[in-house]
Amino acid sequence: MRLVVGLGNPGREYAATRHNVGFMVIDELARRDATVGFRHRFRSDVGETRYPGGKLILLKPRTYMNLSGNAVREAINWYHLPREDVLLVFDDLDLPFGTIRLRATGSAGGHNGMRSVLEQLGGTDLPRLRIGIGRGRAEAENYVLSPFSRDQEKELPFLIPTAADAVNTWATDGIVAAMNKHNA
Repeated sequence: MRLVVGLGNPGREYAATRHNVGFMVIDELARRDATVGFRHRFRSDVGETRYPGGKLILLKPRTYMNLSGNAVREAINWYHLPREDVLLVFDDLDLPFGTIRLRATGSAGGHNGMRSVLEQLGGTDLPRLRIGIGRGRAEAENYVLSPFSRDQEKELPFLIPTAADAVNTWATDGIVAAMNKHNA
């Protein structure tokens, strides 16, 4: 069993914002398996699908970005998962738009959602998939909570499935294989 956590903010007003690319990847993974239905658990929306190695749990915390760690901790504890079986998917201002990067470990890098998760779990050894949203001209908080530009919106139908493919590679082959295949 593996757990994929998409970080984002709940609610219609945040659905199409840059900060919600983690949720968008979870939704893409669910879309690929028409049998996935989400239920409310662990202060999150939780769905289950299968991958060649077993069950893949899809998690979208409803705690808002800055408190994501609470929901992630609850899910990891419930399923008794080792950290290497958890993948966090989130936006990254410091990567150019459309870039994806997988890492096995690392700091929060200024991302408040990731900081919350690392604080709740007490370490930095969590695999993660960072999706580049670029750094706009606006203040960071305003930029991440704003919608994508028209040009960026045109790229999302390619970016989100590519990120979902990277998740599938991680689930099936592990973080090293996923990094080798998807980190350009």
